Amino acid sequence: MADACRALGVRSAVSVEPGRSIVAAAAVTVYTVGTVKRIPGLRTYVSVDGGMSDNPRPVLYGSGYEAFLPRAVSAPRPERARLVGKHCESGDVLIFDAAVPADIAVSDLVATPVTGAYGHSMASNYNKLTRPPVVFVAGGVS
Repeated sequence: MADACRALGVRSAVSVEPGRSIVAAAAVTVYTVGTVKRIPGLRTYVSVDGGMSDNPRPVLYGSGYEAFLPRAVSAPRPERARLVGKHCESGDVLIFDAAVPADIAVSDLVATPVTGAYGHSMASNYNKLTRPPVVFVAGGVS
């Protein structure tokens, strides 16, 4: 950027990329639980109807996310689970150690907040799973 400014004869410039700080909290990704598999003494797996195709950041960068159930936003989340996608890939993990309610069940909606900066823009049609839709809401109206 500095070289380009000098080439144009600009003496000073301010350069920022505020993307994540502006839009990260503007989106929440919502999944539907397909399976809950509890393996005593090891871990609980919660599989969802999305995965690395709609949010590759955890596998690419180790980005961390949280999860909550929209039906019970402020419910205690005493259970630990690995939130995994449907791609059958070793890297298809959305959250390695999610805190979830003990009663999480098949067909529950699971929300992962703060996915606005790069979630949809990095999504792909990997394994022929189409990119998820985006719903815009303002003032409680979609």
